[in-house]
Amino acid sequence: MPPERRRRMKLDRRTGAKPKRKPGMRPDWKAGAGPGGPPQKPAPSSQRKPPARPSAAAAAIAVAAAEEERRLRQRNRLRLEEDKPAVERCLEELVFGDVENDEDALLRQHEDSGDSEVENEAKGNFPPQKKPVWVDEEDEDEEMVDMMNNRFRKDMMKNASESKLSKDNLKKRLKEEFQHAMGGVPAWAETTKRKTSSDDESEEDEDDLLQRTGNFISTSTSLPRGILKMKNCQHANAERPTVARISSVQFHPGAQIVMVAGLDNAVSLFQVDGKTNPKIQSIYLERFPIFKACFSANGEEVLATSTHSKVLYVYDMLAGKLIPVHQVRGLKEKIVRSFEVSPDGSFLLINGIAGYLHLLAMKTKELIGSMKINGRVAASTFSSDSKKVYASSGDGEVYVWDVNSRKCLNRFVDEGSLYGLSIATSRNGQYVACGSNCGVVNIYNQDSCLQETNPKPIKAIMNLVTGVTSLTFNPTTEILAIASEKMKEAVRLVHLPSCTVFSNFPVIKNKNISHVHTMDFSPRSGYFALGNEKGKALMYR
Repeated sequence: MPPERRRRMKLDRRTGAKPKRKPGMRPDWKAGAGPGGPPQKPAPSSQRKPPARPSAAAAAIAVAAAEEERRLRQRNRLRLEEDKPAVERCLEELVFGDVENDEDALLRQHEDSGDSEVENEAKGNFPPQKKPVWVDEEDEDEEMVDMMNNRFRKDMMKNASESKLSKDNLKKRLKEEFQHAMGGVPAWAETTKRKTSSDDESEEDEDDLLQRTGNFISTSTSLPRGILKMKNCQHANAERPTVARISSVQFHPGAQIVMVAGLDNAVSLFQVDGKTNPKIQSIYLERFPIFKACFSANGEEVLATSTHSKVLYVYDMLAGKLIPVHQVRGLKEKIVRSFEVSPDGSFLLINGIAGYLHLLAMKTKELIGSMKINGRVAASTFSSDSKKVYASSGDGEVYVWDVNSRKCLNRFVDEGSLYGLSIATSRNGQYVACGSNCGVVNIYNQDSCLQETNPKPIKAIMNLVTGVTSLTFNPTTEILAIASEKMKEAVRLVHLPSCTVFSNFPVIKNKNISHVHTMDFSPRSGYFALGNEKGKALMYR
């Protein structure tokens, strides 16, 4: 637009007058003249049409769009609610008013659920389990695990048929082994344990228990019979090998030490760890083949006798001194071989010739008194309280003596025995075991041996066919070890109180035990050791 026309338009707007058109200017078609035609007259106001309104089709499209948008929102909301816990959905319905009778519905849902809201929420936190895309048929086949080629799994076999186990059975077996080692299911592994009102009292008892010292280790209620779980350990005397016969094997009463003595004139001490068993010390006694060696009751001394001497050697472990006892006043024995130490450490009993039993004071090694039986003394032992002495004679009779008065309390014939060879008493004072030359071991009740003149044995063990030369009870009186030195592999372990023999010991196919001359259990029955004529002190755990 030219500048002069623009100025004129502004002036006209200020004065309110319409701008005048120049002659020859093209008329506006909106003022009534059509383009290129004669001018038209404006229509009257009554004939003018109202402004156009939206059509029905457009309204329908808008409604359909709104409905589609609402449906999409509803579908998205449902998808989101699928991942929400039930408690959260219920609270949303209650807050936003989507449920009729909101309080009644919430109470009804809470009553129907057996779990608490916290448990339900915890369950809802787990993601939904998805189905596998594909399944391999080989995975469904039960895979077998070889038990023979693994030394740890081999110990868990109950019989030879379990050379292979499925994974599920192996898992159960491992669980059983763990529970057996722990003495049951530990408290931290119990999933169904609920806290009761007595928990406060138990916590007070635990606090009181931890405020005092003592031995809190308890044994299992009972040892199962049938199969005994054992495994071979390194030989006790592996660091000091010998070819001479082992005459004595004994565990220290208070330390992890085992003593091995034999006909090679040496007494050796080894630390017990089941792996290497390192040697601690060896004491060599010149021209003194050891017939028997034994710890004192307190473990401070080692006593040793020879096969052809009357000298009694005493080794003081604390001072490191070797003290020979050449002569005991009043003792007229030419050879001192077999002896016993009382459990309380007060007395020393020496088996003499011609049926004599000599009682000595352990501290001074002086003679207190002597007792005599008919025939020859085959074996002797103290009772668990050190108040009585049981002696087995060569005539098959058993004598019971009182230690304080040195009087015979009872005398009975060992049933079926012609010649006694060994005798042993249990630590709990319940059993007396007598071994004879025919291979029979009679197990008696101690009370019947004291009161009856012809007691009947609880059980006669007839698993050996040669003379029973060794008898040993374990400290918990759950196992009785019996052995004969006349035949190879002639050793058995008897379960008590069932008086049945464990079927898996010894392993006959190995044949590494040979002739057994001595046996002993560790103070807590964790180890079992035996000595043979080949100079090996075998040890089992």
